[in-house]
Amino acid sequence: MNNNKRNLGKEKERAAAAYLSEKGYRIIEMNYQVRQAEIDIIACDGDTLVFVEVKYRKSGDAGDPLEAITLNKQRRICKAALFYMNQKKINPYNASLRFDAIGIMGDRIIHVENAFPYIQ
Repeated sequence: MNNNKRNLGKEKERAAAAYLSEKGYRIIEMNYQVRQAEIDIIACDGDTLVFVEVKYRKSGDAGDPLEAITLNKQRRICKAALFYMNQKKINPYNASLRFDAIGIMGDRIIHVENAFPYIQ
């Protein structure tokens, strides 16, 4: 992946984090990485731990950005979330958690809460 594309992605992730902050979310971490995957944003919405995947498209030519969050991608995000919770000593069975998605097309932000369930 070239640097311009990576920088644009980081810029859109920052825009998504700012959007969530305006909605009252508390951003805990950005770009959490483990070998299998990366979680773009980890935040708290009240008492709920939220793992957020951000996808960007300049226009609709390449399809809806949210369609790019495939089942395989969801599985990798869930695995990374489990690593994060283990690392932070959070019991996933006692925690309120959810997986959100943010699609950015041009300058329009679409936020889907509970975009997908926890998948093993």
